[in-house]
Amino acid sequence: MKNILVTGARGFVGRNLITALKRRADDAAVNVTTYTSEDSVERLSELVSQADFVFHLAGANRPENDDDFQNVNVGLTQKLIDCLENSAGSPGVVFTSSTQAERDNVYGKSKLAAEQALTDYQRRTGNPVSIYRLPGVFGKWSRPNYNTVVATFCHKLSRGEEISVHDPSSPMTLVYIDEVVRCFLRHVDVPDKMKLNEAVEETFDLTVGELAERIKAIDAIRRSLHVPDLSDSLNRYLHSTYNSFLSEDDFASQVDLKTDDRGWLFELVKSKSFGQIFVSTTKPGITRGNHYHDTKIEKFCLIQGQGIIRFRHLDSDNVIEYPVDDQNIKIVDIPPGYTHSIENNGNQTMIVLFWANEIFNPERPDTYWVPVLQ
Repeated sequence: MKNILVTGARGFVGRNLITALKRRADDAAVNVTTYTSEDSVERLSELVSQADFVFHLAGANRPENDDDFQNVNVGLTQKLIDCLENSAGSPGVVFTSSTQAERDNVYGKSKLAAEQALTDYQRRTGNPVSIYRLPGVFGKWSRPNYNTVVATFCHKLSRGEEISVHDPSSPMTLVYIDEVVRCFLRHVDVPDKMKLNEAVEETFDLTVGELAERIKAIDAIRRSLHVPDLSDSLNRYLHSTYNSFLSEDDFASQVDLKTDDRGWLFELVKSKSFGQIFVSTTKPGITRGNHYHDTKIEKFCLIQGQGIIRFRHLDSDNVIEYPVDDQNIKIVDIPPGYTHSIENNGNQTMIVLFWANEIFNPERPDTYWVPVLQ
């Protein structure tokens, strides 16, 4: 059992780290204690004396008074060092600094001073310390209009508000919260591998204008259904972050339901990189399809009811039949050059999930009507 102390426990990084640590606590691997701005120095000393490891995340980012940069970022760090030196143990310490420490501003200077205090402590005592100069951290539970422009953009766009970009060409570096937590947790597992100057491994360099356009594209998904390239890690992380900002009364979005005598159909998602997914219902006795494609391929998956999928090669009179039902679910490939159909031969509404390898283009539909059964 390891006793882990987290300062700044209510902050963005702290909440995500504690959630990950508590998953380990369920296996009795760690015991997590927290220190917040409401706790006393005596409380800090008590917690440090019991700690095997300390994550020092507490800090002032945008205080009302500039003096708080010094009081919190430097003053609290010094109080922590005093507690560490008075402790019988020598717990490892991970400190979250900022790339702002390289800049000549009040916040950066306070972070640099805290770094120097911890560096002096490490060199004086030999006790393990790791300092992370983090770039802009983003992810779930971040605060809009506070510590990350990603949160501000996601919050506003998810609520239909406009965002403003003062300088689209301004460069920025981002890191995803899960990458930060992953790097932090490895110190719990291998504390003797700590070094003074640490760095997260996966960061993203872009401009504020590029960031805005990426998040706008993600915001448009619920209307256009067009999903960006999710093999791009930044898109995937921004998508997750955007969804974490959805209002709790806005988790659901309406589909464009196309209805006729056969049943209904709607598109779920689509992308230039993977095609599109759509869903349909078909009433008993009704047949859909009776067409072929030159290039487009599809997959059919019946998930309710029963039916029969028929194929006929354009150069053949032979009809191939694949019975399908919801008791023995299959994924049926639809090759090009075969006219095909799906018939509901059951007594209840049939629901089918479809995938096509390209987005439907009404100007080039690649869909040619030929009956399967002659």
